Amino acid sequence: MTTQPNPRRTSTYPILETAREQVLAKGEGLSESQLLEILELPDAAIPEALQLAHEVRLEHCGEDVEVEGIISIKTGGCPEDCHFCSQSGLFDSPVRGVWLDIPELVKAAKETAATGATEFCIVAAVRGPDIKLMNQIKFAIDRINAEVDINIACSLGMLTQRQVDQLAEWGVHRYNHNLETARSYFPEVVTTHTYEERLETCNMVKAAGMELCCGALIGMGETTAQRAELASQLAALEPHEVPLNFLNPRPGTPLENQGIMDGKDALRAIAAFRLAMPRTVLRYAGGRELTLGDLGTREGLMGGINAVIVGNYLTTLGRPADADLNLLVELNMPIKELQKSL
Repeated sequence: MTTQPNPRRTSTYPILETAREQVLAKGEGLSESQLLEILELPDAAIPEALQLAHEVRLEHCGEDVEVEGIISIKTGGCPEDCHFCSQSGLFDSPVRGVWLDIPELVKAAKETAATGATEFCIVAAVRGPDIKLMNQIKFAIDRINAEVDINIACSLGMLTQRQVDQLAEWGVHRYNHNLETARSYFPEVVTTHTYEERLETCNMVKAAGMELCCGALIGMGETTAQRAELASQLAALEPHEVPLNFLNPRPGTPLENQGIMDGKDALRAIAAFRLAMPRTVLRYAGGRELTLGDLGTREGLMGGINAVIVGNYLTTLGRPADADLNLLVELNMPIKELQKSL
């Protein structure tokens, strides 16, 4: 059963007591310095931090959990040098360029909808879309809308204003463009574009009326303080959704030897991101299978997460969709029903 908020509870950890009053009772996210305190809590405090984050999620987001599937229309061959990504054409990784045709996208959308998902995200490994890709996206959107009752999201890299306007006109429900890491650490992860360029696309998407999905990839060697910085910067951007990824080091990339993030640090991060953004959709995304395992996945779902990507990711395997869906049923977490708003 889900746990109802209990504002009278007291904590032996002052930052959790502060968070209970500030975030749970008032709906005000924690500041960067406060988030750092959450991220530095001792192991013994993690269950209490996750419980509080769960109560915040119930109070400010409700019980529903949003399910999404993703598929890549273009995989590999990207000209950018994101050090975590095996799709970069600049690294000696095993991923090679592949394009999907429209019937395959429609089939994938149907399969995604059959899981109960409300979102289907079309992804392309590009710096930004050219005219050919935009035309393909338009055709895919029209075909999917004609055959599948599902919201369509896109992740196509950095956009021009005209491209943003086109996607909004075509009915794209949500656009994904991750900040990935803190502004202060960004040059250590990407050198072929800047943090500011990514931020510009995010702001244009919001101004056009599309929902903004803007996430994080943690465990890339950033400091704990930089994780707090990233959570604070995302909160300031006010995205509708934040996918929370954990580094899965990929062969051939500059971060292939980084190692897997400690599961307890990942759980601290889940709690911190929820306490930074009490009303945001916080989605389990890539790397959780390695970083958290089955037990940690369960703890995170009861610690502030209210959305999941089911099935496989772009270049890595995820948990079977049935495993996640069955877990949601077991935890009495209802799946959000589709509501077309565009």
